[in-house]
Amino acid sequence: MGERETASSASPAVGRALDILLHLAGRSGPVQAAALARELGIPRSSAYHILSVLVDRGFVTYLPKEQAYGLGVASFEIGSAYLRHEPLERLARPILRSASNRLGQTVHLGIVHGAETVYLLKERPRSRPPGDADIALVTDIGVRLPAHLTANGRAILAHSAPAQLRALFPRRGDLITRTGKGPRSLPELLSLLAQDRERGWSEEVELVSEGCRSMGIAAFDHNERPVAALSSTWHRHYSRHEPDQVRGVLEQSAARLTAAMSGRRPAAQLSRTVGPGAS
Repeated sequence: MGERETASSASPAVGRALDILLHLAGRSGPVQAAALARELGIPRSSAYHILSVLVDRGFVTYLPKEQAYGLGVASFEIGSAYLRHEPLERLARPILRSASNRLGQTVHLGIVHGAETVYLLKERPRSRPPGDADIALVTDIGVRLPAHLTANGRAILAHSAPAQLRALFPRRGDLITRTGKGPRSLPELLSLLAQDRERGWSEEVELVSEGCRSMGIAAFDHNERPVAALSSTWHRHYSRHEPDQVRGVLEQSAARLTAAMSGRRPAAQLSRTVGPGAS
């Protein structure tokens, strides 16, 4: 069989694999193989074969308890890799710069890659009051930190499907700590993320660095999925603003980035008002 014939015969399987991935991406929870085959018009035998290959490659994960399939870590990593490209950074940079100048403190843009937060941008304020020194932060551009510890990462993880979270943190030992504080088990992490999702923002206090406090808020794509988060870090015992004022600026900034990406905030968040201090 010639090269062209081989490519032609493989194309239907490739197309069906992509259809399955897109279908799983559009669902809020895992889907059984029979439902996938029926909804996509794929023969059951073909659906099971393609799912088996996707599971082996990490693009899909199988959940025995539900006897269903969800997106795997590899799919999550590809989506995160796309977001590291320049268009996202170009859209976000002026928004971060404005937020940093309004707050008088550093503001970051980060994404989740695997189980880590990756910082793409770091904007410092143009000026500070006399004697108001910036704190030394570990969160430089390109730095990776455990996503479950950072406010930036948790703001994104809070809107991720449980199947993805189970795939990212399959073992108890995956939930490491830096300061001896933070979630130690997946149920504890899920409880924290549920609280973050309900209130629409994430916060960590001395989970990454002693004496520091951070807040993070996610920006969303057109499918209401989190693609990045804006966050700011300050001294735990000293701040030029009340936490609600920091949250208000970050909320407005995340909403601007969501709009710039033609995205949509989740319906539950749209009913909330922007926090105090926003203008």
